[in-house]
Amino acid sequence: MSEQKSNGENKISNMTATETPSQLETRKLARAIAIAAEDRKAADIVILEVAEVSYLADYFVIVTGFSQTQVRAISDSIEDKISKELDRNPLRVEGKSQGNWILQDYGDVIVHIMLEKDREFYNLEAFWGHAKKINFSTISETSSDRK
Repeated sequence: MSEQKSNGENKISNMTATETPSQLETRKLARAIAIAAEDRKAADIVILEVAEVSYLADYFVIVTGFSQTQVRAISDSIEDKISKELDRNPLRVEGKSQGNWILQDYGDVIVHIMLEKDREFYNLEAFWGHAKKINFSTISETSSDRK
């Protein structure tokens, strides 16, 4: 797990010298959420590091599903995997009955599972454009501890 940007700035898959155990756990949570979403064929998985620009959370994980059924399945997959592997449950879940945009709040990580049309319309990546954007595909390829 030694992915780095060309300018030497650490990506989510590396621990920095100043990273606390709490920050490491938060990063591990964001990564596990992305993996769980990928397990249900979520598309365009993006992790935004928002800790420096927002008090809401440290990371946003944003993923796309292509039907309401898939959006709900992605949500269920994340909840199941995180509960089993990290013994954490979301503090709050919103939008599950509609299935267009499900928000899972894990406190330090907020998950947005959206239908493609809603993701394009709301464009959270642009809204949080000043946050560090981490494409999940760059860290999932180096994952050696996937189950």
